[in-house]
Amino acid sequence: MAMSDTASNAPEFTVSELSGAVKRTLETAFARVRVRGEVTEAKTYPSGHTYFSLKDEGGKIRAVIWKFAAAKAGLKPENGVEVIATGKISAYGDRSEYQLVVERLDYAGEGALLARIELLKKRLAAEGLFDAARKQAIPMLPAVIGVITSPKGAVLHDIQTTIARRFGRPILLWPVPVQGEGAAEKIAAAIAGMDRLPANGIPRPDVLIVARGGGSLEDLMAFNEEVVLRAVAACRLPLISAVGHETDTTLIDFVSDRRAPTPTAAAEMAVPPRVELLADLGQKAARLLGGLARLTGERRLRLNTAGAKLPDLPSVLGNARVRLDDRAQRLTIALPNLLAARRAALVNTERHIPHPHALIAARAASLSMLGVRHRGALFQFVQARRGAAMALMPRLSPAPLAAHLREQRAHLNGLTARLAGASYESVLARGFALVRDIAGHPVTTAAAVRPKASLVIRFADGEAAVTAGGRDSARQGALPL
Repeated sequence: MAMSDTASNAPEFTVSELSGAVKRTLETAFARVRVRGEVTEAKTYPSGHTYFSLKDEGGKIRAVIWKFAAAKAGLKPENGVEVIATGKISAYGDRSEYQLVVERLDYAGEGALLARIELLKKRLAAEGLFDAARKQAIPMLPAVIGVITSPKGAVLHDIQTTIARRFGRPILLWPVPVQGEGAAEKIAAAIAGMDRLPANGIPRPDVLIVARGGGSLEDLMAFNEEVVLRAVAACRLPLISAVGHETDTTLIDFVSDRRAPTPTAAAEMAVPPRVELLADLGQKAARLLGGLARLTGERRLRLNTAGAKLPDLPSVLGNARVRLDDRAQRLTIALPNLLAARRAALVNTERHIPHPHALIAARAASLSMLGVRHRGALFQFVQARRGAAMALMPRLSPAPLAAHLREQRAHLNGLTARLAGASYESVLARGFALVRDIAGHPVTTAAAVRPKASLVIRFADGEAAVTAGGRDSARQGALPL
């Protein structure tokens, strides 16, 4: 009975009433809390809301950053980074669940910042953004220098005074905030904007300097953000990073083409010292003039030496002229002598040559003698052959030749009879006929004859042209004419 009384004294709630009471209690008791933990299960949905969890060694709590609060949250949740989340506890009554509604995120000390930087560094290094092969050379003397930094402070003044002192060049400034909320996005936009400047508008810089003064690790975090690093990697202009003091190192130093320990050093890298350039130019000009003078002297000495070894040209020409005159005189005398010698040799040769008439008469006499001798020899040969033939004549008889002729005539008569027996004309003589079409081809079957076809029939004594009748007549074996 006591147990029944105790149960009846406990207040009774519906599920909705109890869920609402828990929600009000949580929101009242934990209206403003700061929770430290490691981010896990972070995911941003198309709606713009970001859901994640905070965990430590003993527990885990769900958290959310609404879309309207994301811009003011300060950080974007990243898995594995330890943060301090500021917000309030709220309950979701339909599921009896509670979560932390985050209004701001901060890194949980330098350890968390360094861990986040190290994770990003490893990921970008694996992608090749730090490779030396993709780094560009800084031009020796840029026409325009682009500077991305805060317009306030000593950084811009140091860069301007250093460039003016070393080698005055125009400076194109793109002012940006270098720390705080939204600084990374504005720095990335400035780098991309400088890279997209048209060549025919505002003077396009030949080199960029991204700079800021020293500060704590948290102050320099804008230059460790991925959006800035990817903008530097995509920039087509050579870029010098000068962030913080000499001992400060940010990830932009790994992606940039050159890293300067200070903004002043960056300006010194961008332009050479004009005085040193002039001095170097003067020294090189002096060396060039000296070398040219030495080369000219050497060439002149070699020319004089070669000239001394050459013979005396007037003497050479005089000797040549004397030899030419001597050769001309000797040639004048030698030519008539040569003609006289050739004429004498020709006369001597002519004397030894026989007269053509005598030569022809001798050849004619020789031919006559040969003709007489040939005719006598031919007469004797013919007489000898005739005697031999007369001796053989009594021994020859026409009987074998006549027998052979009779035998061949009988063979020929037999072949003639066989040929006559095989000839179609003998068949025609026995009452048969030869049927041909208009082209002259023999027609051997009735089926080959088409109705109204023109045919030629040959008989023993001549031919007749006919026209074939219908199919029925052909099937019966009659060919109507």
